[in-house]
Amino acid sequence: MYALADTNLRLNAQPIDYVLIAVYFTFVLGIGFLARRKVASSMDFFLSGRSMPAWVTGLAFISANLAAVEILGMTADGAQYGVPEVHYYWIGAIPAMVFLGLVMMPFYYGSKVRSVPEFLLRRFGRFAHLVNSISFGLAQVLIAGVNLYALSTVVNLLLGWPTWVSILAAGAIVLVYTLLGGLSAAIYNEVMQFFVVLALLIPLTLVGLHKVGGWSGLVAKINHAGAHGALQTHSWPGTNLTGIGNSTLSVLGIVFGLGFVLSFGYWTTNFTEVQRALSAKSMSAARRTPLIGAYPKTLVILVIMIPGMLAAVLSPQLAELKAANAANPGVQSLGGVSFNNSLELLMRDLLPNGMLGIAIAGLLAAFMAGMAANVSSFNTVVTYDIWQTYVKKGKPDGYYLRAGRILTVIGCLVAIGTAFIAGNFGNIMDYLQTLFGFFNAPLFATFILGMFWKRMTPAAGGIGLIAGTIAAVSVDMLNRTGVLHVSGQGASFLGAIAAFVVDVLLSIAVSLLTKPKPDAELTGLVWSLTPRSQRTHTATGDDAGWYRKPAVLGAGVLLLATALNIAFW
Repeated sequence: MYALADTNLRLNAQPIDYVLIAVYFTFVLGIGFLARRKVASSMDFFLSGRSMPAWVTGLAFISANLAAVEILGMTADGAQYGVPEVHYYWIGAIPAMVFLGLVMMPFYYGSKVRSVPEFLLRRFGRFAHLVNSISFGLAQVLIAGVNLYALSTVVNLLLGWPTWVSILAAGAIVLVYTLLGGLSAAIYNEVMQFFVVLALLIPLTLVGLHKVGGWSGLVAKINHAGAHGALQTHSWPGTNLTGIGNSTLSVLGIVFGLGFVLSFGYWTTNFTEVQRALSAKSMSAARRTPLIGAYPKTLVILVIMIPGMLAAVLSPQLAELKAANAANPGVQSLGGVSFNNSLELLMRDLLPNGMLGIAIAGLLAAFMAGMAANVSSFNTVVTYDIWQTYVKKGKPDGYYLRAGRILTVIGCLVAIGTAFIAGNFGNIMDYLQTLFGFFNAPLFATFILGMFWKRMTPAAGGIGLIAGTIAAVSVDMLNRTGVLHVSGQGASFLGAIAAFVVDVLLSIAVSLLTKPKPDAELTGLVWSLTPRSQRTHTATGDDAGWYRKPAVLGAGVLLLATALNIAFW
């Protein structure tokens, strides 16, 4: 099934595999051309004219997150850390997604903002708005670069192309359909790509489990492979994931650093995700968007984590790397193989031709969903929040539509450059979590304080964001220079905590020394000054049926996540 050329892995794709991939790309580009017919204004291009039903935006919401970074990175985590990886979903996603749907979407959708930075503009003014707009744009091209690098590895495995050629080719594909159809093309492709990704992950998981004798056989093989098997087959205390030796501190790092700061920072303020909800046709549909997405999010970790664990016991190359990594956490690659290759190794060794083509299409789908989400949110924020607000004001709508298309090209080109940065990390999830600590953690601190404390001032909003980012970067530098000694992803947890604490404390201090906005300007932006009818708004016609009510959907997914957490304790 495979051969090694130099240090590169090769997938033995046959004509049937290429045919399946070609069919997939035909659908992707076809959706882009069809969506172009509906793009008549900048609102159509950037927010789909606020016309999408909840089930479409809900699946797009989760598909935009289920990117190549997520699949390759989380499978790498599964191979390296095992079951503790579930914390990124059941602790580090579901509670925050429920909070977004029930608490924050009424503010975002009700205020009719076009982006998350625009909400900051109304709450804090131009200083915080400009700081967030720039930092968000930078974060999106960096994260798009990670997605682009991830796909280039797949193209390299399939065709043997050099990395730089693979990156250029992959970037061009996403550019075409995003440029044509804007957010609508991205959303409809994301819905299709969600099912294509499942067509990769579910068969791979079932075939792998059958080969090792089911879940019990997998646990037995992991326990037999090393003395730390229990850490990899139980979710708590997760010391191997955090790199924090003390069990109590490790749990605190997971619950507060990941479960509160990083998780809420990402899911409640990241416009890449919120943009899908803002494209919904009503307030109720917007609130249900993250709640609908939370259900597959809760379950999909099982077909991401388990393949990583399977790869670690079925691939001799990966098993050798894992043993070396256990002895020295600094070892992230061995013999040309890194943890990022876990999924590819499993595909190579388990899947027959035909099924291999579907699997490769699944990886391509995951990549394109992620990068398209990054690019579509990048062009929206840069067009509306930077270009229209600070550079070219008062132009006709058609001007901003053209500007958005130009910025789509620029975003893709910059992402191509940042893709080479991601290649320097043996586990791309380490890199991604570091970026979230830099950009999302301080933003969440500013948001949550500003939403529930009306005394917070415009000056505090901007200064807190800058100081929080500096704090997270400082923690990362201290760890890289050896002043701190935290392996795994614990450094990103500590950086996020530092960013949150510094942002909150400095924002409080600055607020007490500066002048707040009058109450009349904060209605609809601060919890205590917003009518309860707006905070809990539902459209009765859109919520017909008790099972569609946001509160019921939120309670149901929290119960599901809790039950799974107990099962894997």
